[in-house]
Amino acid sequence: MANKSVKMISQNKKAYHDYFILETMQAGIELQGTEVKSMRAGRCNLKDSYISINNKEAYIKGMHISPFEQGNRFNHDPLRDRRLLLHKYEINKLEGRIMQQGLTIVPLKVYFEGSLVKMDIGIAKGKKLYDKRQDIAKKDQKREAEKDFKLKLMT
Repeated sequence: MANKSVKMISQNKKAYHDYFILETMQAGIELQGTEVKSMRAGRCNLKDSYISINNKEAYIKGMHISPFEQGNRFNHDPLRDRRLLLHKYEINKLEGRIMQQGLTIVPLKVYFEGSLVKMDIGIAKGKKLYDKRQDIAKKDQKREAEKDFKLKLMT
């Protein structure tokens, strides 16, 4: 099989800040015509979006895809619920995992794989405030160490 090119559209950095990602999987998204054109232009926002399962189907809610400029009357609602394309066993697996206390399903990133729009979704557990503080402290320490290392290299 030929190697497909991957083009990143949007990434949900807030999900990595607010949750521990336990497991990830790939899903397709059911889109309308002008939505695909907006995605090609990079007009997608995953902030504050989440995934719910209704009637054995997975939907992404709160994902904003800006209307296409030349779409006129064929444009879509930017915040409409979009169905995720998953196998039945994958939906059953997700549904079983979110029944556990404190677990949720969050979108992580949206990208083109060849000509198809794909989404990485993650089963996540919410972080407490002290976990977030620890992550911020680790990032600050890493940044300081890199800064000191650069200064030593320059002298």
